[in-house]
Amino acid sequence: MNCRVIAVSRSEKHNFSKENSESINLIQDFGVEGDAHAGKTVKHLFLAKKDPSRRNIRQVHLIPMELLEGLNAKGFSVAPGQLGENITTQGIDLLSLPVGCKLHIGETAVVELTALRNPCVQIENFQKGMLKQVISKDDQGKIVRKVGVMGVVTAGGRVNPDDQITVELPDPPHRNLEYIW
Repeated sequence: MNCRVIAVSRSEKHNFSKENSESINLIQDFGVEGDAHAGKTVKHLFLAKKDPSRRNIRQVHLIPMELLEGLNAKGFSVAPGQLGENITTQGIDLLSLPVGCKLHIGETAVVELTALRNPCVQIENFQKGMLKQVISKDDQGKIVRKVGVMGVVTAGGRVNPDDQITVELPDPPHRNLEYIW
């Protein structure tokens, strides 16, 4: 399948949803230019209260379009950017990629994956019943988070809808992405 960008979004404020843009500019070791979550240190409001000096491993949030399509098929109404992601992808099983995987996006941008996004109560506030669709437990009782991945910008550049995405796996052994507070 063609791995590509479906939509790009950003918000200067700490809103749950982000507005779609014609393009976004990724800045190395900083994030999405003009986005509230960009910066060298953590910008997530809850996490910044705990330790504002901690390295920002959530510079870019990516969600697969396939998740949004699945939610819509279950009766929800959700479009790219509405779950707070910066980049909506298609054709990539983001949740199965390992820590350190690099996504080459467009001509020059590279995002290195760091962690899973933790579904929070804001998703339930967005649309009732949605939280149960994006978080579950596996057969061993471990929490399964399905609402995208987080990453840091290792090479800057402009990202546009329809840009191609190339996946570069790190050297083995691979570690699964996990939620990191």
